[in-house]
Amino acid sequence: MNEKFYIEVAFDQRNYGEERICGDAFISRKIKEESRTIAVLSDGMGHGVKANILATLTSTMAINFTREHKAVEKIAEMIMNTLPVCSERRMSYSTFTIVDIEHEGLTTILEYDNPQTIILRDNAPFNPGWNCLILRSEKNAGKEILSCQFRPRKEDRIIFCSDGVAQSGLGTEKYPLGWGRDRIEEYAIRLIGNSPRISAAKLTSRIVQMAHRNDDFRSKDDTTCASVYFRQPRKLLIVTGPPYEKEKDRELAEAVRFFRGRKVICGATTADIVARELGVEIEDTLEFEDPELPPVARMEGIDLVTEGILTLTKVTRILKDYSPSHVPGKGPADRIVRLVRDSDEIHIIIGTRVNIAHQDPTLPVELEMRRTVVKRMARFLEEKFLKEVSIRYI
Repeated sequence: MNEKFYIEVAFDQRNYGEERICGDAFISRKIKEESRTIAVLSDGMGHGVKANILATLTSTMAINFTREHKAVEKIAEMIMNTLPVCSERRMSYSTFTIVDIEHEGLTTILEYDNPQTIILRDNAPFNPGWNCLILRSEKNAGKEILSCQFRPRKEDRIIFCSDGVAQSGLGTEKYPLGWGRDRIEEYAIRLIGNSPRISAAKLTSRIVQMAHRNDDFRSKDDTTCASVYFRQPRKLLIVTGPPYEKEKDRELAEAVRFFRGRKVICGATTADIVARELGVEIEDTLEFEDPELPPVARMEGIDLVTEGILTLTKVTRILKDYSPSHVPGKGPADRIVRLVRDSDEIHIIIGTRVNIAHQDPTLPVELEMRRTVVKRMARFLEEKFLKEVSIRYI
């Protein structure tokens, strides 16, 4: 993470018609050792399984080649030379947009045949100076690749999408030639103008929803939008488990008191310790919004108070299976998932005192030890959602 801003990467998509598999593929990777983030969107030819295979192959190659710092011309040539040829159209075809972000340096964008990437600065179109590269190899002679480089600033945004967004509404009275890249840009500017701190996740969701609406809620093509947002990090603290030594109770409570961000306490014993040390009351509720979990409680200065190990185990399960089509519930675990999805830096404090209740052999097998559950959750947050996660034991 850059000292000046956090880099949020998100995407949303809809499948073509009734297809169960999307022909677009989006992959993002955070390379910690190089302080880089790479995001790739690819649109495979056609729809369904074949298109998904093409797009996934393209995006995977793009991630790997970009990670190796290969020249943009070389990346494009290798991708196009490797793609299989369609038996019907006698051509290898998969579009791609590659966004390579050096956290303390330049951002490079490489694009082939997707709608041109939108870059916004101060909520206005920003032109970094695009270069057009014409490939000269025998197989790919004449194909054009667009590329650009720029040094991002706080509040800059990058928006890129597949044809399904730009061509949504094609043939309708309102958009006979499709929604179009410029209208997407205008819509994004309007959304940001109305909500200047709108997250990348919400922005992409709103754009895809509008494209879906343009197609009368039945997508005529695979529809994917991705976004990058350079901004001040949003912080979340999750505290679970009592400290190993009772003398550390005050230290735990002070960490909660002075944390600048949203706060979640998971575990009745942990909540009791924090309430006692800070001199506040815990208010129990009878809001049984998830039959699998106990209801939440309320505490002044804390955004959410839940049960401990069961709730965290379900949070981890939701994160593991999470997809853009996920419909969140209202229960405690779903509320934590919403908080972590809307946060950038997630700080976790784990108390290491053993809870005797968790040693009961009659409890379900999946009731894992607290530390194991939290480590799994942290791994999903880092690898799948590109969050910055820190874990402290007390």
